[in-house]
Amino acid sequence: MKWATFRTADEPELDRVGPVVDGTIFALSPGARLIDLMKDGQTGFLQAGEDAIRSPASTHGVADVRLRPPIPNPPSIRDFASFREHIEVSMRNMKAPLRDDWFEAPVFYFTSPNNLFGDGDVVRVHGDTSQMDYELEICAVVGVGGVDIAPSDALGHVAGYAIFNDWSARDLQAAEMRRMPIGPGKGKDAATSIGPFLVTPDELADRISERAFDLKMTAHVNGREYSVGNMSSIGWSFAEMIAFASRGSPLVPGDVIGSGTVGTGCILELSGSHGADRFPWLKDGDEVVLKVERFGTLRNTLAWNKPPVPLRP
Repeated sequence: MKWATFRTADEPELDRVGPVVDGTIFALSPGARLIDLMKDGQTGFLQAGEDAIRSPASTHGVADVRLRPPIPNPPSIRDFASFREHIEVSMRNMKAPLRDDWFEAPVFYFTSPNNLFGDGDVVRVHGDTSQMDYELEICAVVGVGGVDIAPSDALGHVAGYAIFNDWSARDLQAAEMRRMPIGPGKGKDAATSIGPFLVTPDELADRISERAFDLKMTAHVNGREYSVGNMSSIGWSFAEMIAFASRGSPLVPGDVIGSGTVGTGCILELSGSHGADRFPWLKDGDEVVLKVERFGTLRNTLAWNKPPVPLRP
Protein backbone atom coordinates (compact mmCIF):
# COMPACT_ATOMS: atom_id res chain seq x y z
CA MET A 1 0.00 0.00 0.00
CA LYS A 2 1.11 3.55 -0.71
CA TRP A 3 0.13 6.46 1.54
CA ALA A 4 0.16 10.16 0.71
CA THR A 5 0.20 13.27 2.83
CA PHE A 6 -1.13 16.15 0.74
CA ARG A 7 -2.77 19.56 0.55
CA THR A 8 -5.51 20.74 -1.79
CA ALA A 9 -6.05 24.06 -3.53
CA ASP A 10 -9.19 24.60 -1.44
CA GLU A 11 -7.34 24.03 1.85
CA PRO A 12 -3.71 24.96 1.10
CA GLU A 13 -2.60 24.94 4.75
CA LEU A 14 -4.27 21.69 5.86
CA ASP A 15 -2.44 18.36 5.67
CA ARG A 16 -4.65 15.42 4.67
CA VAL A 17 -3.69 11.76 4.38
CA GLY A 18 -4.93 8.71 2.51
CA PRO A 19 -3.89 5.55 0.66
CA VAL A 20 -3.15 5.85 -3.05
CA VAL A 21 -4.53 3.46 -5.67
CA ASP A 22 -4.02 4.00 -9.41
CA GLY A 23 -3.43 7.73 -9.05
CA THR A 24 -6.37 8.37 -6.70
CA ILE A 25 -6.01 9.30 -3.03
CA PHE A 26 -8.74 7.92 -0.76
CA ALA A 27 -8.58 10.56 1.94
CA LEU A 28 -9.35 10.08 5.60
CA SER A 29 -11.23 12.75 7.52
CA PRO A 30 -9.35 16.02 8.19
CA GLY A 31 -7.11 15.76 11.22
CA ALA A 32 -5.90 12.21 10.53
CA ARG A 33 -2.11 11.84 10.53
CA LEU A 34 0.08 8.98 9.39
CA ILE A 35 2.16 9.31 12.55
CA ASP A 36 -0.93 8.32 14.55
CA LEU A 37 -2.23 5.60 12.21
CA MET A 38 1.06 3.67 12.17
CA LYS A 39 1.30 3.27 15.95
CA ASP A 40 -0.83 0.10 15.85
CA GLY A 41 1.73 -1.77 13.75
CA GLN A 42 1.78 -2.89 10.14
CA THR A 43 -1.48 -4.87 10.34
CA GLY A 44 -3.38 -1.95 11.85
CA PHE A 45 -1.87 0.49 9.35
CA LEU A 46 -2.96 -1.66 6.42
CA GLN A 47 -6.43 -2.04 7.91
CA ALA A 48 -6.77 1.74 8.21
CA GLY A 49 -5.91 2.02 4.54
CA GLU A 50 -8.39 -0.64 3.47
CA ASP A 51 -11.11 1.06 5.50
CA ALA A 52 -10.34 4.37 3.79
CA ILE A 53 -10.50 2.81 0.33
CA ARG A 54 -13.90 1.28 1.09
CA SER A 55 -15.32 4.44 2.64
CA PRO A 56 -13.25 7.56 1.96
CA ALA A 57 -14.07 10.98 3.35
CA SER A 58 -13.16 12.32 -0.09
CA THR A 59 -11.12 11.35 -3.14
CA HIS A 60 -8.45 13.34 -4.97
CA GLY A 61 -6.29 12.80 -8.02
CA VAL A 62 -2.58 12.74 -7.20
CA ALA A 63 -2.02 15.19 -10.05
CA ASP A 64 -4.50 17.64 -8.49
CA VAL A 65 -2.89 18.01 -5.06
CA ARG A 66 0.38 19.20 -3.56
CA LEU A 67 2.22 16.22 -2.14
CA ARG A 68 3.88 16.76 1.21
CA PRO A 69 6.59 14.70 2.93
CA PRO A 70 4.73 11.65 4.28
CA ILE A 71 5.65 12.70 7.84
CA PRO A 72 5.85 16.51 7.55
CA ASN A 73 7.32 17.07 11.04
CA PRO A 74 9.05 13.88 12.19
CA PRO A 75 10.33 13.68 15.76
CA SER A 76 13.86 13.04 14.48
CA ILE A 77 15.85 12.22 11.34
CA ARG A 78 18.92 10.00 11.51
CA ASP A 79 20.81 9.58 8.25
CA PHE A 80 23.22 6.65 8.10
CA ALA A 81 26.15 5.94 5.79
CA SER A 82 25.47 2.36 4.78
CA PHE A 83 26.71 2.02 1.18
CA ARG A 84 30.41 1.17 1.09
CA GLU A 85 30.97 2.39 -2.49
CA HIS A 86 29.69 5.86 -1.63
CA ILE A 87 31.89 6.13 1.45
CA GLU A 88 35.05 4.88 -0.24
CA VAL A 89 34.70 7.07 -3.34
CA SER A 90 33.61 10.16 -1.42
CA MET A 91 36.46 9.93 1.08
CA ARG A 92 38.94 9.46 -1.76
CA ASN A 93 37.56 12.46 -3.65
CA MET A 94 37.78 14.58 -0.49
CA LYS A 95 41.38 13.35 -0.01
CA ALA A 96 40.41 12.10 3.43
CA PRO A 97 41.58 8.80 4.93
CA LEU A 98 39.10 5.94 5.27
CA ARG A 99 39.55 4.44 8.70
CA ASP A 100 39.91 0.68 8.99
CA ASP A 101 37.14 0.60 11.60
CA TRP A 102 34.61 2.57 9.50
CA PHE A 103 32.33 -0.42 8.98
CA GLU A 104 32.64 -2.01 12.41
CA ALA A 105 29.35 -0.33 13.38
CA PRO A 106 26.75 1.78 11.55
CA VAL A 107 27.42 5.53 11.44
CA PHE A 108 24.75 8.24 11.37
CA TYR A 109 24.19 11.93 11.99
CA PHE A 110 21.08 13.87 13.02
CA THR A 111 19.66 16.43 10.61
CA SER A 112 16.90 19.01 10.96
CA PRO A 113 13.32 17.63 11.00
CA ASN A 114 11.96 21.13 10.42
CA ASN A 115 13.11 21.84 6.87
CA LEU A 116 11.44 19.13 4.78
CA PHE A 117 10.22 19.26 1.19
CA GLY A 118 7.90 17.02 -0.80
CA ASP A 119 7.61 16.04 -4.42
CA GLY A 120 7.32 19.07 -6.71
CA ASP A 121 8.47 21.61 -4.12
CA VAL A 122 10.99 24.35 -4.87
CA VAL A 123 13.92 23.76 -2.51
CA ARG A 124 15.56 26.93 -1.22
CA VAL A 125 19.17 26.38 -0.20
CA HIS A 126 21.94 28.27 1.59
CA GLY A 127 22.88 31.49 -0.19
CA ASP A 128 26.55 31.06 0.68
CA THR A 129 27.24 27.69 -0.98
CA SER A 130 28.74 27.12 -4.40
CA GLN A 131 28.87 23.31 -4.15
CA MET A 132 25.28 22.15 -3.75
CA ASP A 133 24.71 18.42 -4.12
CA TYR A 134 21.85 15.91 -4.07
CA GLU A 135 22.03 12.46 -2.48
CA LEU A 136 20.07 9.47 -3.74
CA GLU A 137 18.77 7.49 -0.76
CA ILE A 138 15.87 5.55 0.74
CA CYS A 139 14.50 6.04 4.24
CA ALA A 140 12.48 3.91 6.62
CA VAL A 141 9.84 5.45 8.89
CA VAL A 142 9.39 3.96 12.35
CA GLY A 143 5.79 3.01 13.08
CA VAL A 144 6.06 1.22 16.41
CA GLY A 145 8.50 2.71 18.89
CA GLY A 146 10.91 0.86 21.09
CA VAL A 147 14.31 0.84 22.79
CA ASP A 148 17.13 -1.72 22.56
CA ILE A 149 15.38 -3.33 19.60
CA ALA A 150 16.91 -6.61 18.42
CA PRO A 151 17.91 -6.74 14.72
CA SER A 152 15.66 -9.79 14.30
CA ASP A 153 12.65 -7.73 15.44
CA ALA A 154 13.54 -4.36 13.91
CA LEU A 155 11.73 -4.60 10.57
CA GLY A 156 8.48 -5.18 12.45
CA HIS A 157 8.85 -1.61 13.74
CA VAL A 158 8.89 -0.14 10.19
CA ALA A 159 5.68 1.46 8.91
CA GLY A 160 7.02 2.11 5.42
CA TYR A 161 9.73 3.43 3.15
CA ALA A 162 10.20 6.48 0.91
CA ILE A 163 12.73 8.14 -1.37
CA PHE A 164 15.07 10.38 0.63
CA ASN A 165 17.19 13.25 -0.74
CA ASP A 166 19.81 14.53 1.68
CA TRP A 167 20.66 17.88 0.04
CA SER A 168 24.26 18.77 0.91
CA ALA A 169 26.30 21.97 0.70
CA ARG A 170 29.67 20.31 0.20
CA ASP A 171 31.84 23.39 0.71
CA LEU A 172 30.12 24.23 4.01
CA GLN A 173 30.27 20.59 5.07
CA ALA A 174 34.00 20.30 4.36
CA ALA A 175 34.83 23.55 6.17
CA GLU A 176 32.90 22.77 9.34
CA MET A 177 34.18 19.20 9.55
CA ARG A 178 37.74 20.51 9.32
CA ARG A 179 37.05 22.88 12.19
CA MET A 180 35.37 20.28 14.39
CA PRO A 181 35.04 16.72 13.02
CA ILE A 182 31.94 15.76 15.01
CA GLY A 183 29.54 15.41 12.09
CA PRO A 184 27.91 17.71 9.55
CA GLY A 185 25.86 20.74 10.59
CA LYS A 186 25.06 23.65 8.25
CA GLY A 187 26.38 21.62 5.34
CA LYS A 188 23.42 19.30 5.74
CA ASP A 189 20.47 21.22 7.19
CA ALA A 190 19.67 23.29 4.09
CA ALA A 191 16.91 20.88 3.13
CA THR A 192 15.76 17.28 3.04
CA SER A 193 13.24 15.94 0.52
CA ILE A 194 11.11 12.87 1.28
CA GLY A 195 8.42 11.26 -0.83
CA PRO A 196 6.46 11.03 -2.98
CA PHE A 197 4.64 8.39 -0.89
CA LEU A 198 5.14 6.14 2.12
CA VAL A 199 5.36 2.58 0.75
CA THR A 200 4.40 -0.17 3.18
CA PRO A 201 6.60 -3.30 3.44
CA ASP A 202 4.03 -5.60 1.82
CA GLU A 203 4.54 -3.72 -1.47
CA LEU A 204 8.17 -4.87 -1.54
CA ALA A 205 7.94 -8.44 -0.27
CA ASP A 206 8.82 -9.98 -3.66
CA ARG A 207 11.99 -7.84 -3.96
CA ILE A 208 13.71 -8.78 -0.68
CA SER A 209 17.44 -9.29 -1.08
CA GLU A 210 20.11 -10.26 1.46
CA ARG A 211 20.19 -6.90 3.30
CA ALA A 212 17.53 -4.76 1.66
CA PHE A 213 15.44 -4.80 -1.54
CA ASP A 214 16.40 -5.35 -5.17
CA LEU A 215 15.31 -1.91 -6.36
CA LYS A 216 16.90 0.18 -9.10
CA MET A 217 17.68 3.75 -8.04
CA THR A 218 18.41 6.63 -10.46
CA ALA A 219 18.96 10.37 -10.40
CA HIS A 220 18.56 12.85 -13.25
CA VAL A 221 19.62 16.50 -13.34
CA ASN A 222 17.79 18.63 -15.91
CA GLY A 223 16.75 15.46 -17.72
CA ARG A 224 20.25 13.97 -17.90
CA GLU A 225 20.99 10.71 -16.10
CA TYR A 226 23.61 11.16 -13.39
CA SER A 227 23.28 8.26 -10.94
CA VAL A 228 22.38 4.58 -11.28
CA GLY A 229 22.47 2.17 -8.35
CA ASN A 230 20.58 -0.56 -6.56
CA MET A 231 19.44 -0.69 -2.97
CA SER A 232 20.58 -4.32 -2.71
CA SER A 233 24.21 -3.09 -2.60
CA ILE A 234 23.70 -1.69 0.91
CA GLY A 235 26.25 -2.67 3.56
CA TRP A 236 24.13 -2.23 6.70
CA SER A 237 20.49 -3.36 6.61
CA PHE A 238 17.63 -1.25 7.92
CA ALA A 239 17.17 -3.87 10.64
CA GLU A 240 20.75 -3.28 11.78
CA MET A 241 20.44 0.50 11.52
CA ILE A 242 17.23 0.58 13.55
CA ALA A 243 18.66 -1.75 16.18
CA PHE A 244 21.77 0.41 16.47
CA ALA A 245 19.81 3.67 16.66
CA SER A 246 17.62 2.25 19.44
CA ARG A 247 20.50 1.21 21.71
CA GLY A 248 19.79 3.02 24.95
CA SER A 249 17.74 5.61 23.03
CA PRO A 250 14.00 5.15 22.44
CA LEU A 251 12.67 5.37 18.91
CA VAL A 252 9.15 6.75 18.53
CA PRO A 253 6.52 6.67 15.76
CA GLY A 254 7.50 8.92 12.89
CA ASP A 255 11.26 8.78 13.41
CA VAL A 256 13.02 8.71 10.03
CA ILE A 257 16.01 6.45 9.33
CA GLY A 258 17.96 7.34 6.16
CA SER A 259 19.97 4.68 4.34
CA GLY A 260 22.81 6.89 3.22
CA THR A 261 23.72 7.45 -0.40
CA VAL A 262 23.80 4.59 -2.90
CA GLY A 263 27.02 4.21 -4.92
CA THR A 264 27.32 6.94 -7.64
CA GLY A 265 24.38 8.67 -5.93
CA CYS A 266 25.81 12.20 -5.59
CA ILE A 267 27.88 14.77 -7.45
CA LEU A 268 30.70 14.51 -4.88
CA GLU A 269 31.35 11.01 -6.18
CA LEU A 270 30.71 11.70 -9.86
CA SER A 271 32.58 15.00 -10.16
CA GLY A 272 35.64 13.73 -8.30
CA SER A 273 35.78 10.57 -10.39
CA HIS A 274 34.82 11.88 -13.83
CA GLY A 275 35.50 15.62 -13.74
CA ALA A 276 33.62 18.77 -12.77
CA ASP A 277 32.99 19.69 -16.41
CA ARG A 278 30.96 16.51 -16.87
CA PHE A 279 29.25 16.64 -13.48
CA PRO A 280 29.12 20.25 -12.21
CA TRP A 281 27.67 21.28 -8.87
CA LEU A 282 23.98 22.18 -8.84
CA LYS A 283 22.93 25.74 -9.63
CA ASP A 284 19.88 27.96 -9.32
CA GLY A 285 16.97 26.59 -11.34
CA ASP A 286 18.27 23.03 -11.71
CA GLU A 287 15.72 20.22 -11.56
CA VAL A 288 16.71 17.03 -9.73
CA VAL A 289 14.58 13.90 -10.15
CA LEU A 290 15.20 10.82 -8.01
CA LYS A 291 13.48 7.58 -8.99
CA VAL A 292 13.29 4.26 -7.16
CA GLU A 293 11.39 1.22 -8.42
CA ARG A 294 8.04 0.72 -6.65
CA PHE A 295 8.43 4.11 -4.93
CA GLY A 296 7.81 6.57 -7.78
CA THR A 297 9.73 9.80 -8.39
CA LEU A 298 10.79 12.66 -6.15
CA ARG A 299 11.16 15.85 -8.18
CA ASN A 300 12.50 19.20 -6.94
CA THR A 301 13.78 22.46 -8.41
CA LEU A 302 16.49 24.44 -6.64
CA ALA A 303 16.42 28.14 -5.76
CA TRP A 304 19.18 30.02 -3.97
CA ASN A 305 18.50 32.19 -0.94
CA LYS A 306 20.16 35.56 -0.64
CA PRO A 307 23.62 35.48 1.00
CA PRO A 308 23.20 35.53 4.79
CA VAL A 309 23.93 38.52 6.96
CA PRO A 310 27.46 38.21 8.43
CA LEU A 311 27.57 36.92 12.00
CA ARG A 312 30.15 39.57 12.90
CA PRO A 313 30.06 42.74 10.76
